[in-house]
Amino acid sequence: MTTRRQILAAAIAAPLAAPALAQAPWPNRPVRILNPYAPGGTSDLIIRPLTERLERAFGRPFVVENKPGAGGTVATAEAARATADGHTLLVSNTGPLAVAPSLFRNLAYDPQRAFSWISMLGGAPIVCAVKGDSPMNTMDDYRAMAARRAEEVSFGSSGVGSVGHLTGVMWALESGVQMLHVPFRGAAEAQQNVLGGNTTSLWDTSGANAAAIRAGTLKALAVSSPERVSALPDVPTLVQAGWPKAVSTNWFVMAAPAGLDPAIAARLNAELQAGLADAAIKARLESVGVVSLGDLQPARIGEFVAAEAARWAPVVQAAGVQPS
Repeated sequence: MTTRRQILAAAIAAPLAAPALAQAPWPNRPVRILNPYAPGGTSDLIIRPLTERLERAFGRPFVVENKPGAGGTVATAEAARATADGHTLLVSNTGPLAVAPSLFRNLAYDPQRAFSWISMLGGAPIVCAVKGDSPMNTMDDYRAMAARRAEEVSFGSSGVGSVGHLTGVMWALESGVQMLHVPFRGAAEAQQNVLGGNTTSLWDTSGANAAAIRAGTLKALAVSSPERVSALPDVPTLVQAGWPKAVSTNWFVMAAPAGLDPAIAARLNAELQAGLADAAIKARLESVGVVSLGDLQPARIGEFVAAEAARWAPVVQAAGVQPS
């Protein structure tokens, strides 16, 4: 028989139990990671080996959802609108976070207000590449062809406002030539169009194209990093090729909607950085041209993104770049 004392104890415990249920330990269901680019791009190459580690560490699936569109802003905007409970994460990069504010007039999110920063994942220099059997072997050859065939030399990238797009624009401005930009939905599509002869060249991350370059189906003319990339040691930098102003690196970060519990961000950052330091993962990323940019703490990533936005704004303005 239930006593009066038991009934009273149950009545007192009931309101205390509700918050406990509402605050179930994270993660309590699968975690989705929004990727603003198509499968096969550098963001995919970086995040997929790390998800395996996250699943082992936290005991839940971490599912990558590729949602390309509008230079990476579609998925980035979706992440900004999501609930900040740690079950929706974002792997994004320079374009949607530092270039898009200058590129799009009505951007659906403010990178400085919309996100909680979690971890710096690394960077990828941009490579200028042509089809393997192209007669062009150097950046001088490339410039000469663009000068002879004004606006007929095309270059593909992962999309309008991508770092590949803007690095190609910077080089064209420095070299005084005109080229037709052809935006694609990701690095793989840009590469396929060069290999198929539909596009003259591509400016895109070295990581997404390193395998094709080593196989000889693509020919790399230069990389945009200050120093050569270990994955492509025979490829000169733009500085070495005589074009010092188009130096750039496409960086990648993990973020979440603004308001994420700092303790969750700290746990994710610790695990991600441990993964990036793992010898096997490190070698895997270096083999595709991904370089370390250091372990920025979450509080410093926001400062870094703001500085990059200020750096790219005059490039967008000077180039007269407009979204298609």
